[in-house]
Amino acid sequence: MKLTFIEEPDLEFGNGSRHIDPRSGINNYGPADLSNTGVRTIQIGIVGTKEAIDGVKAWLDRCREPIAPKESPLSHLYLPFPGFHTSVGFRSTIIWNGRLERTLDKRALENIATLSPLQAVQKGVELYEAELRTLDEEPNCDVIIVCRPDDLPEREEPKTNPDRPWEQPKAASIGFDFHELLKARSLSGSRPIQIIRRETWDPTYKPKGRDRRRQQDEATKAWNLHTALYYKAGGVPWRMTRHVRDLTTCYVGVAFYRSTDNETLQTSVAQVFNERGDGVIVRGAQATQSKDDRQPHLTGDDAKDLLEQSLARYRIEHKTAPARVMLHKTSSFTLEELEGFRAAAEAERLAMLELVWIPRDDSPRLFRQGEQTTLRGTLLSLTDTRHLLYTRGSVPFYRTYPGMYVPSALPFRLVDVQSSAAEIATELLALSKMNWNATQLDGRVPITLRTADSIGRILKHLGPNERPAPRYAYYM
Repeated sequence: MKLTFIEEPDLEFGNGSRHIDPRSGINNYGPADLSNTGVRTIQIGIVGTKEAIDGVKAWLDRCREPIAPKESPLSHLYLPFPGFHTSVGFRSTIIWNGRLERTLDKRALENIATLSPLQAVQKGVELYEAELRTLDEEPNCDVIIVCRPDDLPEREEPKTNPDRPWEQPKAASIGFDFHELLKARSLSGSRPIQIIRRETWDPTYKPKGRDRRRQQDEATKAWNLHTALYYKAGGVPWRMTRHVRDLTTCYVGVAFYRSTDNETLQTSVAQVFNERGDGVIVRGAQATQSKDDRQPHLTGDDAKDLLEQSLARYRIEHKTAPARVMLHKTSSFTLEELEGFRAAAEAERLAMLELVWIPRDDSPRLFRQGEQTTLRGTLLSLTDTRHLLYTRGSVPFYRTYPGMYVPSALPFRLVDVQSSAAEIATELLALSKMNWNATQLDGRVPITLRTADSIGRILKHLGPNERPAPRYAYYM
């Protein structure tokens, strides 16, 4: 058993400048694509009631100017939003066009809310989907903002297990979720959508019949939303660093999801990213399970086909081929899967294929003397192949632990690698920051697997012959 500490890896921003923190990097240096292909304007479409459209536009107009952070001595954790215009921060601006606004009738949405939860979600999605189709015919639109209906039912608020208070609470589901179902219906469109709740732009709003969600401060909301919009419009907010001697790497996450009826065997999905965070989604074959191993697994041929499809899609999107593939998987690797992935690597003439199992199981916890939790970056090596990495925990740069629950480590097991455990841990820390929905640097799971569950919940609404959109921006 060995305990080490992995330093926080840098990210790359404008003109090759580096910083460990996404918000500080954008604030000081601008986005990673500042000097060449940066997005200078974002043309926004918007769907919602008139009240919601006016409210969102007013708030986004307010975000053109600086927004003060939450009052706190933790100045690195709560950073001011610099404003979204061409002279600071993202060096970009949002453009409105009346032709790209689709107004929904408020009474129609109120009537839908009286239906059963399942019917209400389905009818609500139908209304919004029709307007999205209309906007899809309009030119010069980069991203469509969807104002979520106020009174539509949704998952219940997460509840903490009193017997295991350290665990993050899990939310129940009403069956279909508006967010997931509308995302699935929008995959055939030509623009990604961004769903916004009223709480984002209206701090006085209190939902009917349920407790108000815990809210971020306004500056943090602005950081997170504008980062997502910039990425969905084709921008690169930040990227992983790469030394000249490093091989060009493609990161692949293989996970599994069930059908809407929970009866069909789980289907595999690959999430494929480069160092810039450009991601594509590839749906694979159905998984198999045995009575002796309830984990989902692929046949050798299906494993080979999934990796080959992933690399083919990578080449189409990025106009280049990687020299190295780092493949993360949520279930253990069978001998058949190993042979299939290796056969694909050989057929694709990869210089290096590395395979890492990242289990979902609970892992042992470390406790630190004093009030602070275990440091992010703490690596506990239990054996040569079995390791625990704290991707959540106290962050020296923030001078605190920026979480609500006792953090758990990310377990990972080295299956077939040439890199050291410390090198792979450094890569996992960097990949945990490649999240365009949040700008705090301490994501728990690498981007290759972070969205596996949410993407699965979207893809399960598609038929087997429906081809999903390839760009990750459509799913986030």
